[in-house]
Amino acid sequence: MLTPPVAVEAILFAAGEPFEKKRLATLLAVTEAQLAKAIAELTDSLKGRGITLVETATDVELRTSPDATSLVKKLRENELARDLGKASMETLAVIAYQAGSTRGEVDWVRGVNSSTSLRTLLLRGLIEGREDPRDKRRVRYTLTTEALAHLGLARIEDLPRYEELASGARSIVAEETANASTVAADVSA
Repeated sequence: MLTPPVAVEAILFAAGEPFEKKRLATLLAVTEAQLAKAIAELTDSLKGRGITLVETATDVELRTSPDATSLVKKLRENELARDLGKASMETLAVIAYQAGSTRGEVDWVRGVNSSTSLRTLLLRGLIEGREDPRDKRRVRYTLTTEALAHLGLARIEDLPRYEELASGARSIVAEETANASTVAADVSA
């Protein structure tokens, strides 16, 4: 069984983004005081390491430690110098043809975890993330004007077979979302 600090670390690592403390306490089935203690213990254990815990009044997140900034900067420069790989191009295509996607939608379409590809695209300024208006806990990724320029397009509608593929992609995601809601309702009934 995981100790609370280890459980917090695992969840924050997997999330890869700020995580609401109340949600974390609920997920771990601990009180806010127990969560605060686990966060403090994790913070102490990360001192002098390559990652650190960043905490606000409402959220916590694992980040690169300030001491590792120059190393991470080199990594990002190397990433930016490379061509986009197949996984990043697939991720970019999913986001483009769906006119915006959440990480879960991209993962579902690709059939694999797309976190690394999303990170690469964000670093390069090819996508941007904004709060999903339908679910404020999620981020919806969209193409930037930089992505359009990278692809040699003036507008997203200039993508090959855009109308046909975008319409199909949206209807498939909508159908799967509806199916997931039906299954969830059946399970809870």
